[in-house]
Amino acid sequence: MVPIRRGAFTALITPMKESGEVDYAGWERLLDYQIEGGIDGLLPLGTTGETPTLEEGEEERLIRIAVNKAGGRLPVVIGTGSNDTAYMVKYTRRARDLGADAALVVTPYYNKPNDSGLIRHFEAAGELGIPIIIYNIAGRTGRNIPTALMEKLARIPNVIGVKEASGDINQMGDVIRNIKLRARADGGDFLVFSGDDGLTLPLMSLGGDGVISVISNLAPGKVAALVRACLGGDFEEGRRLHYELLPLVKAAFIETNPVPIKAAMGWAGLPAGPARLPLGNLEPKNEAPLREAMRGLGIPVPPDTGGPVSGRGEVSC
Repeated sequence: MVPIRRGAFTALITPMKESGEVDYAGWERLLDYQIEGGIDGLLPLGTTGETPTLEEGEEERLIRIAVNKAGGRLPVVIGTGSNDTAYMVKYTRRARDLGADAALVVTPYYNKPNDSGLIRHFEAAGELGIPIIIYNIAGRTGRNIPTALMEKLARIPNVIGVKEASGDINQMGDVIRNIKLRARADGGDFLVFSGDDGLTLPLMSLGGDGVISVISNLAPGKVAALVRACLGGDFEEGRRLHYELLPLVKAAFIETNPVPIKAAMGWAGLPAGPARLPLGNLEPKNEAPLREAMRGLGIPVPPDTGGPVSGRGEVSC
């Protein structure tokens, strides 16, 4: 297993063909693009990867390709969450058995479990012997994990950190102060990654460990550079990169993720394709800010997009 350390991880899209099939050749190209761009870790099968619409056979093939492509050079974290604990255990065990280095387990969505249910859910994940990163995103799940409960979850064996997407920088700071710093004082650690691209810099200024990013699908080099600048204490360079990337951060979430980032990647000549239903193509009214953000990063954009396309232009970020 490759250890999970501080850095920039990409929550990868799943490229599709126009027919709706998974584009496995495109998947290999995207993995190469991420590795060559200097990203610190790969995260297939998160929400950005459209896992609610993927079949189990598709997921397994995507995992196998990603683990093989990483080749032990950088960690592969697999999204294995479900709102059914039994399915989460099944998916986490599969990720472990296929060679993943860690699993990202989201708070069970829709059913809104109480504290005791959440503790038992993550205990079941921890028992599988693979490092577990908790994914806290109330906007998707309807259930925030407050810091007092996160302290209990952090004590579960094999739980190594959290992807914090609560959107509350005060809560993130509490997690760092009350859990991470105390763990370090005892000779351990608890990794705290930003789950929001726009909060990477603020989180790292408080002592966070990096980001699990959406925009690094398109700009892995710049996102990795921002994180490394902050890790090295160069917050002036971190601020410069933050503001350079900020228009893309805003445009990438102008509609439900991953619709905008897939559109941008298609325009840039990267494998992306359409999102699967029930997600539709980017609304025409939202194309302009996304194209403008890409131009601001020096990424050529075709003048007549016509929605998500592939194979046009080249990108280097």
